Amino acid sequence: MTHEVVDTLVSPESLQLVDTLISPQGRLEVLSKSEVSKLLETGKAGLYDVFRKCALAVLNTGSDIDDGKELLERYASFEINIMQRERGIKLDIRNAPGNAFVDGKMIRGIHEHLFSVLRDIVFVNFDVTDNPKFDLTRSEGITDAVFHILRNANVLQPQRNPNLVVCWGGHSISRIEYNYTKKVGYALGLREMDICTGCGPGAMKGPMKGATIGHSKQRLGSGRYLGISEPGIIAAESPNPIVNDLVIMPDIEKRLEAFVRTGHGIVVFPGGAGTAEEILYILGILLHPDNAEIPFPLVFTGPASARDYFTQIDQFIGVTLGVEAQRRYQIIIDDPDAVARAMQAGVQEVRAFRKANSDAYYYNWRLKIDHEFQKPFKPTHENMRGLDLHRGIPTHLLAANLRRAFSGVVAGNVKEEGIRAIEQYGKYEISGEAEIMGPMDALLASFVEQSRMKLPGKAYTPCYTIVQ
Repeated sequence: MTHEVVDTLVSPESLQLVDTLISPQGRLEVLSKSEVSKLLETGKAGLYDVFRKCALAVLNTGSDIDDGKELLERYASFEINIMQRERGIKLDIRNAPGNAFVDGKMIRGIHEHLFSVLRDIVFVNFDVTDNPKFDLTRSEGITDAVFHILRNANVLQPQRNPNLVVCWGGHSISRIEYNYTKKVGYALGLREMDICTGCGPGAMKGPMKGATIGHSKQRLGSGRYLGISEPGIIAAESPNPIVNDLVIMPDIEKRLEAFVRTGHGIVVFPGGAGTAEEILYILGILLHPDNAEIPFPLVFTGPASARDYFTQIDQFIGVTLGVEAQRRYQIIIDDPDAVARAMQAGVQEVRAFRKANSDAYYYNWRLKIDHEFQKPFKPTHENMRGLDLHRGIPTHLLAANLRRAFSGVVAGNVKEEGIRAIEQYGKYEISGEAEIMGPMDALLASFVEQSRMKLPGKAYTPCYTIVQ
């Protein structure tokens, strides 16, 4: 997709704010009058509000903001309006962050991301959310909706053999850890594997950056750097510029499902509460009895300095989910080539399994995802207090509730709605069995001590209280 910039004006009052008028080419040239009017709704519950937040996050790429509320307040004057014309639409952008422009012209990659946001916001609302064809109260309906959103974004490519590695990890990591993620990405790129991440900075950017070099050395011109985000998190994790396919899913649950349905293996780097949420999500799925025989390579890795981090993660998993969960992953420390070889062997096993079972290479239909992992969880104070965190329930359901607890911490840390809720009602209270709450408290405290909750240099006040 290419785009055209016209009539760009740099604000004379501040070189950090830019006005521009841009137009897309392709299917987004034409939107119906009802689609445009829906986007132009200015009420707080309107579609326009979601579009504006996501667009601002895309334009803010490369900044040092990881706070959705702070971003919206810093650029309170930002406006983006759709102008419908006989020959299509244009976006009229006012007071945009200047780092999205070079010499007054919007960076081409940010162009593409901006129209990806428009594409997904429009499609999800009109073709999924408001479409009775998708029963979003049932597991099958949610999986089908995730498939259609990804297909509409043109990221499902049936002609490719399995080679997409999902990389998870924190946005706030040390320079040593960041450099290590690049080395792993490079090793994966040399083995002609593509990269999918949450699209933000830190451990989401490093593997993509490394893979670009590996792909270049192998003379691959079609490397994929897929970024998957959602409206609540994108302001805190603005898409990094290497992403060449951006998809905005409706919520965190559908975002996580998109990762595991499209990816052929997962590499986990050090991170904070969001990374713990992702680990609990994939382990909860792999622990479901229906998935016992499905191959899914899962590797935890980091530099030598991250050894203690993964030891603590491993211990927490052992205490909460048990030995069976620990068997579903391997930990590789300070060896990027070993990580890449393990992932390559695992992906080959995935390919053989799917070929034998006539399953699609591009979308993992066979994987069973319990409805508890799919239902959107709203981290209100009441919902956080009500989580059942006891070992008497089935293990994969305990993983679902632990995932929700960490998801709430993420919301209170960086998401606009969560931050405002903490300001209004105080800290979230998370309670449960003492044998779970103790290790969880220690794990979260270590994230705080290691500056994994916020970007370096920013003070962090916990948004939660652990009640045993």
